[in-house]
Amino acid sequence: MLYLGNNYPIGIFDSGVGGLTVVRSLLDQLPGEHFIYFGDTAHVPYGSKEQHQLFAYARDIIAFLISKKVKAIVVACGTHSAVTVPHLKNDYPIPILGVLKAGARSVVRTTHNGKIGVVATSATVKSQAYTSEILQLNKDLQVFEQACPRFVPLVESGQIDSDDSLQAIKEYIQPLLDRQIDSLVLGCTHYPFLAPQIKNYVGEGVALVDPSCETIEELKAILAAQDMFNQETGNPTREFYVSGQDDSFYNVGRLLIGDIIDQVQKINLD
Repeated sequence: MLYLGNNYPIGIFDSGVGGLTVVRSLLDQLPGEHFIYFGDTAHVPYGSKEQHQLFAYARDIIAFLISKKVKAIVVACGTHSAVTVPHLKNDYPIPILGVLKAGARSVVRTTHNGKIGVVATSATVKSQAYTSEILQLNKDLQVFEQACPRFVPLVESGQIDSDDSLQAIKEYIQPLLDRQIDSLVLGCTHYPFLAPQIKNYVGEGVALVDPSCETIEELKAILAAQDMFNQETGNPTREFYVSGQDDSFYNVGRLLIGDIIDQVQKINLD
């Protein structure tokens, strides 16, 4: 494992603004860390992409982040966590972790009746990665996965409390409620931005699981084990890069997490 030094930044990437849910958890749990965020807005949404495309995107973004001397990478994307991370995480000299295993661990602890719902992108659902990971932890659980292709475009456009979002929530969530789930994994990092509306719809009887919190707990354990926490004093640096539309990312990102986003730089990885 390459040791770059504890004062180097953490790399984070997603297709767009969804990974900002992980940034939000990072700011809560590790506020003193530098980080670099990459939103692959030229290729959003990821959920409809083929596997060979996802692997190409992941390799390009990881190469960019490593060129910026990050000490670890959080793949803040449910689709990549399901499809590419299991194959790529050992190909690089720094820790690379996704959000899927954290989500699976969290929901296994959360459920009481053993009936778990997972909402995710089409690519994640097709992989059945959540079902596989959850059943490895407890083979007696029942897992019901639901693809939600409209959720990412709604979040990317800032429509988190619109009539369209409420209609989509009803369309996607009701079949899972009909299965009598008591826990629901928000299996795409965009989805926690819809959590208040989803919670309104499912009611108190269903617990929502946001994998980002446990993902940062896992990151903390990795940094602690390698003595890689930032030791510098002063304000940490936060850099944001995108591959496509920067104005939209800036505006929607600030709507979602506030003025932590000071500026956004557009770069071409092709």
